[in-house]
Amino acid sequence: MRVTVLGSSGQIGAYLSEYLTKKGHTVTEFDIVNDKKQDLTIIPNEDLESAIEKSDFIFFLAFDVGGSRYLKKYQHTFKFIDNNTRMMANAFHYIEKHHKRFVFASSQMSNMSYSPYGVMKRVGELYTKSLKGLIVKFWNVYGIEKDMDKAHVITDFIMKGFDSQHPEPDLYPDEYQKVKMLTDGTEERQFLYAEDCCEALETVMENYTDFKTEDPLHITSFNSSTIKEVAAIITGCFQRIGLNVKFEPGLAKDSVQLDKRNEADTFITGWWIPKTPLDKGIQKVFDSMAEELVDDLHVHCDYIVSNTKDILSHSIKGRTGEG
Repeated sequence: MRVTVLGSSGQIGAYLSEYLTKKGHTVTEFDIVNDKKQDLTIIPNEDLESAIEKSDFIFFLAFDVGGSRYLKKYQHTFKFIDNNTRMMANAFHYIEKHHKRFVFASSQMSNMSYSPYGVMKRVGELYTKSLKGLIVKFWNVYGIEKDMDKAHVITDFIMKGFDSQHPEPDLYPDEYQKVKMLTDGTEERQFLYAEDCCEALETVMENYTDFKTEDPLHITSFNSSTIKEVAAIITGCFQRIGLNVKFEPGLAKDSVQLDKRNEADTFITGWWIPKTPLDKGIQKVFDSMAEELVDDLHVHCDYIVSNTKDILSHSIKGRTGEG
């Protein structure tokens, strides 16, 4: 099938583009990271129209979004609202013009009217319903991220954990081997590994006619964990390679979702079930990131990498042999 992925360099889009290509689909990757002509905020956009017109199916993943740090800083700005409004108006216009089947990636935050991000996703849902497309709702998908300025909590914690090894302990005692959390860590989230998410999206595409626009296609793990529990798993990942990191909870409460917890609908489990436990998924992400980051420690901090490399190599080879 000819598939266009809008937002192909994003956290989910990068995984999905690679996944669908391996499964034999012809994938058109569309993202501003690839070419400035692929900026979805440019109206009109001949490149966007061409990509949509030539495709059998569209995954609309593109959005100006990031983790809690990014949303807390930017979601109330004009640029954030304008970028997302223009992207949706642009892409939905061409989807409607060429009558394409598509999936719009929404969020479980779309019912949170106090969040500009949630409101923007709700607008996307209204567009989708008017065009009889399908809406999938993500909770918290995690995996390797390229843009660390928009990093979500798991990759953010891993990166900050490695950064905490750099300062001289005598000069920076408050920073050495310590990561200060944004919140008290008691808020709960449902985390889904990116590869499981890709399998779910392909399942929705291949069974498109089984679903109706109003069906609750909630793509998540259906298991909740606190941010403290995530920090504890990542602490164990560092200990495994001989590094100590202490995650220190802050005093603040969750200011992005205001600790609102939506219950996920299990409707989609009639077609797809998540496979990767949180600890195993985090370990995969950690190992992939650590390969490069331990070399950085070696260069800047004289960290001995040989044993660590052996541990990581063994872990990655073990995963390659998984069923």
